[in-house]
Amino acid sequence: MKSKLNYTKTPNDVAKAINSSIVINDFLPPPDKLITKEDNSKVTILLSKKSINFFKAQSKKSGVPYQSMIKKVLDLYADRFAHK
Repeated sequence: MKSKLNYTKTPNDVAKAINSSIVINDFLPPPDKLITKEDNSKVTILLSKKSINFFKAQSKKSGVPYQSMIKKVLDLYADRFAHK
């Protein structure tokens, strides 16, 4: 059985960083507050291949589904001009 490692000498820069660190209070909401339920409707829409390819490429980079990205863009546009 391996013995437990015991660190007794920490490099000065690491020790200083640890000693000067501050505690940050938890600011994240609980998991049930992270996902908001929205009233959605399914639609059929024709979009240009250029737009779809753009959002699919961005989706691969970010890991966010491309349909969600398109929905967010449309929601932001609607919010921006609905209040005028």
